[in-house]
Amino acid sequence: MKTIINPKSSDWSEILKRPTQTINNIEQTVNEIFNDVERQGDKAIIKYTTIFDGVELKNYKVSKKEVDDACKKISENLKAAIYMAKDNIEAFHAAQKTSKIEIETSPGVRCWQEKRPIEKIGLYIPGGTAPLFSTVLMLAIPAKIAGCKDIVICTPPNKEGDIAKEILFTAQLCGVKKIIKVGGIQAIAGMTFGTKTIPQVYKIFGPGNQFVTIAKQLAIKHGVAIDMPAGPSELLVYADDSAKASYVASDLLSQAEHGVDSQVILISTSESLIESVKTEISIQIKELPRKSIAEQAIQNSKLILVESDDIALKMINEYAPEHFIICAKNEALFINKINNAGSIFIGNFTPESAGDYGSGTNHTLPTNGFSKMYSGVNLNSFTKSITFQKITKKGLKNIGETIEIMADAEGLQAHKKAVSIRLNDIIKSSKK
Repeated sequence: MKTIINPKSSDWSEILKRPTQTINNIEQTVNEIFNDVERQGDKAIIKYTTIFDGVELKNYKVSKKEVDDACKKISENLKAAIYMAKDNIEAFHAAQKTSKIEIETSPGVRCWQEKRPIEKIGLYIPGGTAPLFSTVLMLAIPAKIAGCKDIVICTPPNKEGDIAKEILFTAQLCGVKKIIKVGGIQAIAGMTFGTKTIPQVYKIFGPGNQFVTIAKQLAIKHGVAIDMPAGPSELLVYADDSAKASYVASDLLSQAEHGVDSQVILISTSESLIESVKTEISIQIKELPRKSIAEQAIQNSKLILVESDDIALKMINEYAPEHFIICAKNEALFINKINNAGSIFIGNFTPESAGDYGSGTNHTLPTNGFSKMYSGVNLNSFTKSITFQKITKKGLKNIGETIEIMADAEGLQAHKKAVSIRLNDIIKSSKK
């Protein structure tokens, strides 16, 4: 990791750049695959799954037998862990339910708002080097709580044409029955347009690599909503002398092992802590099964020494991390003044891994600085708000003139007439 000492604010933008994979014509590639899937449907899905995943399947739908067989292979310890995580995630997301909001804005004018579920939901679950069955919990649970009717999971198959048993077990535990063995750009395109195998959906959720992220953004152009732009994982830790170096190093490595394009950053006011963390990383990384991945991610990462907490806070808000860990004596400063972060973890005993798996918060979060304007996935992500209003004769008399004046000022005479015609009838009926 590169150590940077007291950088000038004018250099922050360059220092805090995310690592981006150099892929020529990536948008052109995504467009070509989308066009192909739109034209040829499952034929294109088969072609690209063969090219990118190295397997050609006769049936891309996961059968009940495959799910049942997978469930038998899960250890009791893992089942218990998944059940506990499910309970915590359900509890936190169920608590986000809101009741109908209703108010009489003016006498006789009653307005209210209610939530309705998005009916057709697509969940993208990354497979690749680490099949993320925890993401099934994070997406399927709030979708079910929200009342979404049709939920489909797309996840890439391995070279044998199978889906990780943990993903299948977790999907059935969450009540998701439509599971498709398709990943990457072709999965997002399939959920966007719909094919014989893949249902068309209204909104797509889930993290992915750079290809998946751009594919999701292209889906928007074809009338499908997405949760957020969610690309390679990232973590920023702020730690001072009150932090334990071994804990900080373990947190940095926990995100570095996600992928070679992940990024982790430590900002500190303590030079001695930075040096201790460096040492701990060199020790701990040797023990990781995904050492080669973590080592490459660490090359994209930085240790930054700053002079004060206030400078650190400004830099963190500028970076807008996906995950933000605070290990500081003055933790209240960061809690109260952080504006841009996906999810925040406070204190020496709150590892980022807790949010990834079992504390209850959602781990599907905005990356690449998008936490400046996007929230992480929550219960509201699976619903839309609908407003209602009912106006009585008295109510229309109260606000009618206001509407007429404003409509007239905008030159919209039909708008004005829609009120005037009613007001005239109210006046006539009151004279009888």
